[in-house]
Amino acid sequence: MLAFLLYRGYLASQDRELTLQKLAIIPVVMVVLSITSINSHGVLGEAVWAVWVAGVAVAAALVWVLSKGEIAVNRAAGTVLQRGSWAPLMLMIAIFITKYTVGVLSVIHPELVHSLTGSLVVTTLYGLFNGVFIGRLVRYAAAWLRQPAAVAAL
Repeated sequence: MLAFLLYRGYLASQDRELTLQKLAIIPVVMVVLSITSINSHGVLGEAVWAVWVAGVAVAAALVWVLSKGEIAVNRAAGTVLQRGSWAPLMLMIAIFITKYTVGVLSVIHPELVHSLTGSLVVTTLYGLFNGVFIGRLVRYAAAWLRQPAAVAAL
């Protein structure tokens, strides 16, 4: 899994044209990694999902507001231009390290991970990380939808 994430992170560091479906691969993988790490049977109970969604919403809103770059859309080719950035790789590594650290702490110091503070911190981190990926994907989808549909030549 780490090798796949490193590879995809490296690819994201370079400008490239992608379909929205391919652009969604990493956000979906990262959401799945986070969701499988969230414990709804812990101290937060089902409220853990509200904490995670709040983190997602905050980060996605920040990405929406703070991102200024235009997104080039080619509806005829069915692609968008993804500008190269090392940020996706850093986020993927951060999620991986968080997931690994939580796993190790669960064995060494389970009281930390299962405490209210530990649960809030970990769940919020996962939400924030995922929110950045989701926010970026939403920006690309919005740019796609704003672009007029390609007209076939007669």
